[in-house]
Amino acid sequence: MHITQLNWECLLHLFSFLDKNSRKNLARTCHKLLEVFQDPLLWSLLNFHSPVELKKDNFLLGPALKHLSICWYSERVKVCNIEDWMKNSFQKDFCKRHENTVSDFLLDVCNRCPNLLSLTLSGCGHITDDCILQLLKNCPNLKSLKLENCVRITDRTLEAVTLHGASLRTLHVDFCRNLTQAGLQRVREKCPSVMLRAERSANMIPDSKPEKKLMLEKASRKLVQL
Repeated sequence: MHITQLNWECLLHLFSFLDKNSRKNLARTCHKLLEVFQDPLLWSLLNFHSPVELKKDNFLLGPALKHLSICWYSERVKVCNIEDWMKNSFQKDFCKRHENTVSDFLLDVCNRCPNLLSLTLSGCGHITDDCILQLLKNCPNLKSLKLENCVRITDRTLEAVTLHGASLRTLHVDFCRNLTQAGLQRVREKCPSVMLRAERSANMIPDSKPEKKLMLEKASRKLVQL
């Protein structure tokens, strides 16, 4: 039996075991398999391990998408997540080349995936509060939002959760150093049904200019001497 003789449900099941590149390659072999590739039921879950993957034409975005994960684990993450004033010219150029990649992708998700239920972002150093705000507004069914090492996220995101996260049940904001204890407390008070986790976030040193960091260090030394 040829693969194209399988019924539609079997073909969808077969495609579900393949990664995005393999699905695309198989879809190129004939028109029927291309139609299977384009079936929205195949694309309810998407996982990405690099911003480069977001630019590939090997997946579909649409209302069927329920679960999205963009987790970038690399030495390059450390470059993108340090303050701009600490970067050398090479590092700044590297970050500039993909600064809007994830944000632009998520804005596309806002417009095309209103039924999103869960979003996980890890190491996405360029994601801003405005981007998360748009997601919360456009994806009203979002139940789980997990952010890790997203260093541009501030208390504005926490405020957006209290205003637009009516369906949210899980919120993780780990290693997001520009959040404050006050912002986290507001979420606890206004959204008691949300399971909030914030490992190392408000306890980390927030972004600041070199002069401010120097002042903090001097003040710490004086306290030690006292």
